[in-house]
Amino acid sequence: MASVASTYARAFAEVVFDTRMDANRAIGGLRRISGLLTESVELRRVWENPAVPAEQKRKLLDAIVRQEGIEHHVRNLVAVLIDHRRTQFLERIMQQLVKELDARMGLAEAQIISARELGDAEKRALEAQIEKVTGKKIRAHFGLDASLLGGAVVRVGSTIYDGSVKGQLEKIREALSS
Repeated sequence: MASVASTYARAFAEVVFDTRMDANRAIGGLRRISGLLTESVELRRVWENPAVPAEQKRKLLDAIVRQEGIEHHVRNLVAVLIDHRRTQFLERIMQQLVKELDARMGLAEAQIISARELGDAEKRALEAQIEKVTGKKIRAHFGLDASLLGGAVVRVGSTIYDGSVKGQLEKIREALSS
C-alpha cells in the first residue's frame, strides 16, 4: 500500500513546512512512536482493536506523547492513523516522509562504497564533488567493498557514478571485446 504511505507522508510534509516544524524533530518523534509500536505487542493490540474506544486509544497516545516529549502535530498524525486503523503503515509513512522532506529541501541520499576506509577530509571532498555534480545537498552513507580494488562507486537515487578500478577494468574489457 505505497499509495497510503505516500498520501499521509505528503500531507504531513505539508504540515511540517506550513508550521515551520523542525523536520528532524518530527521524524524523531515518529521513530519513537514506531519503535514503541514495534516493541509492544500490547500497544499494537490496543491501537488496532476496533472494540477499544477511540477516546481510550487517544488517551494512551497522549500519555506517550507527554512522556516522550513528542510534537503536537506528530501526535495528531498518529491519532489520525489510529482512528483510520492505519498504524501498520507507520514505518512506511515515515520512510516516505523522509523522502518527501528531502526532495522539498533539495537533499539527496548518496550511497558511497569505496575500496578502503576514507578519511574525514576525503569524505568531505567527495561529498562536495557529488553536490557539485548533482546540484543537490547530499546526505552521504559510506560503506566498504575491497573487491572494487580502488576508487569508489556512488549511487544517488537511480544514478550510479562508477569511479572504481574494477569498473574501469570492466569498461576496458567491454571495449576490447567489441
